[in-house]
Amino acid sequence: MQRTYFGTDGIRGRVGEGAITPDFMLRLGYAAGMVLGKLPGEKRPGRPNILIGKDTRVSGYMFEAALEAGLINAGVDVGLLGPMPTPAIAYLTRTFHARAGIVISASHNPYQDNGIKFFSATGSKLPDQVEREIEAVLDLPMQTAQNLGKARRIDDAAARYIEFCKAATTWGFSLEGLRIVLDCANGATYHIAPKVFRELGAEVSAIGINPNGQNINLECGSTKPEQLQGAVLEQGADLGVAFDGDGDRVLLVDHKGELIDGDQLLFVIALHQQEYLGGCKGVIGTLMSNYGFELALGERSIPFERANVGDRYVLEKMQANGWLLGGESSGHIICADASTTGDGIVAALRVLRALSDFGEPLHQLKARMKMLPQHMVNVRLRHRDGVLDHPDVETAVSDAERQLARSGRVLLRPSGTEPLIRVMVEGRDHVQVEQLAKHIASVVERIGNS
Repeated sequence: MQRTYFGTDGIRGRVGEGAITPDFMLRLGYAAGMVLGKLPGEKRPGRPNILIGKDTRVSGYMFEAALEAGLINAGVDVGLLGPMPTPAIAYLTRTFHARAGIVISASHNPYQDNGIKFFSATGSKLPDQVEREIEAVLDLPMQTAQNLGKARRIDDAAARYIEFCKAATTWGFSLEGLRIVLDCANGATYHIAPKVFRELGAEVSAIGINPNGQNINLECGSTKPEQLQGAVLEQGADLGVAFDGDGDRVLLVDHKGELIDGDQLLFVIALHQQEYLGGCKGVIGTLMSNYGFELALGERSIPFERANVGDRYVLEKMQANGWLLGGESSGHIICADASTTGDGIVAALRVLRALSDFGEPLHQLKARMKMLPQHMVNVRLRHRDGVLDHPDVETAVSDAERQLARSGRVLLRPSGTEPLIRVMVEGRDHVQVEQLAKHIASVVERIGNS
């Protein structure tokens, strides 16, 4: 059975439209309570409990109340975490032995959007089958449980997660002497990240820490790092750290104001594991990971594989391979020895530990990996059927790959939401890369609009 509401990363959309309404959230809370509260094989005594956390969007209050009511009506106790990063909710779900954790967030999207993500009792994304079971209950009439649930606010949630983040580094690790600018995107890390870095000894200047419900991700955070880049240069800081609205992504800025993306951060973490921590089993990237990243890992005999775009697919492949490191160029980095999902704070601390052990500034260490020029063209089509398999398109791709001579790659990827095919070419020469991408795009456009 196909899922109607759940996508690859929960349910997301514009507030007031489709599934992102109070009425739907009430029914979703009830359905989740009925399914997750009665999972087979559950042996824990007492009433089932589910945690709810959120980012700083104004609509979060409304959806928190609706989900809470639905869960209580299904006979489930509710723990309210308040504004917390997504990885914190995954962690707290495990430590409180809850049946599940619910995140109210639209991540890096503007405040007008919101969404719902679920974590299982182990802090992982729900299996597809469980999501389908929840959807099946959505259309059933709600019946009030004989033994209603209760709600309580968990006042020490932030303190617990702060200690978890600090414990994700080695004992005695210190950031003393570092001047760091943090950009918390006016999101869920605003009251967490500054305390973590200060308690580890850094001199911290923080921006994006005054959420008002409508300024989450607004010209700040990992999707808009220009303000952070300027602050690092203006303050003469050693580096800057930018989170997204729910804290599961991170990008860094070096002392020259240059942005360091997720591929580069993964490389630094992997290199540190290889040289200081007994080796790196391998790294999972995505179809969009820079080819220079793959080459740099290969030169150091670190295995690398690509998954489909999306943290769910990265984690699935990490688990299948038994590898502990993976992520996306967007900065969604999973350090599986510490967390079950992407964690921006933990990933940033892993990079800072690498800088400490190597004794090099970020600008110097990132230079060990050469990012290759990448050019992408979005081709809008009347139809996509058969386009990628058309002989003319296949010939154009083969010719491009021959010209790149194993020093680059070509990727054609249909958009999941629009009538587009994305043509991406990477190589060592930016002029050649751009020319090849435009040529392939012209062939795709001709076939798809004929």
